[in-house]
Amino acid sequence: MPTTLTNRKITLVQATAINMIDMVGIGPFVVMPFVVAQFSNGLFIWAWTFGAITALADAMIWSELGAKYPLAGGTYQFHRIAFGEKGGKLMSFLFVWQTAIQAPLVVASASIGFAQYLTYIIPLEWWQQKMVSGGLVILVLLLLYRKIETIGRISVIMGSIVVLTIIWIIITGLMARQQPVPLLPTGNDSFFNYALWAAIGQASVKTVYAYLGYYNVCHLGGEIKNPGVNIPRSIFISIFGITALYLMMNISVMGVIPWQIVEKDNKYLVSTFMQLVYGQQAGIFVTVLILCIAFSSLFAVVLGYSRVPYAAAVDGNFFKVFGKLHPTKNFPHISLLVLCGLGFIFSLLFRLSDVISSILAMRILVQFIGQGVGVSLLRARLGSKDLPFKMWLFPLPVILSVLIWIFLLVSTGWFAVWGTSIALLGILVYYVKINYLDKRPSAS
Repeated sequence: MPTTLTNRKITLVQATAINMIDMVGIGPFVVMPFVVAQFSNGLFIWAWTFGAITALADAMIWSELGAKYPLAGGTYQFHRIAFGEKGGKLMSFLFVWQTAIQAPLVVASASIGFAQYLTYIIPLEWWQQKMVSGGLVILVLLLLYRKIETIGRISVIMGSIVVLTIIWIIITGLMARQQPVPLLPTGNDSFFNYALWAAIGQASVKTVYAYLGYYNVCHLGGEIKNPGVNIPRSIFISIFGITALYLMMNISVMGVIPWQIVEKDNKYLVSTFMQLVYGQQAGIFVTVLILCIAFSSLFAVVLGYSRVPYAAAVDGNFFKVFGKLHPTKNFPHISLLVLCGLGFIFSLLFRLSDVISSILAMRILVQFIGQGVGVSLLRARLGSKDLPFKMWLFPLPVILSVLIWIFLLVSTGWFAVWGTSIALLGILVYYVKINYLDKRPSAS
């Protein structure tokens, strides 16, 4: 039998840092121009606000589940428990199936974004960018191939770089501010305008991507100290802290660069902003810091997702080899190697914009909506008496979260078809597995 991963060494500070560096990768910097360009009235701040509301509603679900079931694998464990004997096996399998495709795409998105942003400093041909993105994945693999307590300390250092960099950008923008940023509709605009919500829908697909990661500690549930308290706290501290930083960063940057001239394919908006204020050397320096943030996020993403196939394998619902722990360092090394290997391949094959939309579309049905249904089933079956954390105003956060995820799924356009198709294919694979592959040894 494989060893269960319950090595509780990660503190609240370290857990929060792991969440935050997952949330703030290259995402907010590369999607900012796209978000601004969607709004003809300058109300782009509401796309970031909508992303924060989405994260907060969903955080209620993650916190209740994570505090009650602090196990390696996160959603895999939640689905297995919430949906009962038959439904739990199907839903947990679907999550691992989705993760096997989606997690390497997340790794690829971070590494591709890193390589693209590096071109602000060093001109790179297409093939050179691919060499950088692939090499970055290999470097992360080498850093993560060690004990979890060492990783916790590395995460705190990386998290400090993330926060200090954004604070520097915010202070710079406030000091050099030249124009106000619209915060409320004026004239004929209103919050009941279809065009405004269409813009919010398109832009929020990107802003929600920039918030994703607030739940990363749930994947590491078996390694968190005092999880009933620290998992919910780390989730909410991460969301409130990053929301404040994102909103202030947008107001600061667009208070210097007129939002009317921003084009959606502007790759270096923040670096250009710092160059305008302090000169070219400052633009290069902030670019280096942004690249450090992107690398930190990739580090946290791989750390969290490497525990998912491991948890499924230990439970007998995935290939047994993924359930092996490193003989001396006590981490799921096979799962880590496979995830990084696929991420390396995907980083060489795909474009960043398509990867971001694909990631969100794939996760909405099985993971986010699935967890909303799952937590409701658990409440109905077990009640709320023994919950370490009880979501506020249940079931309103669940209803709000599900409605928002449906809105965002529709807003992804044809990527919604892609995400739904992956889930349906997963159902087919599951039934082939249990009806044919799993029965083959007994038939012999």
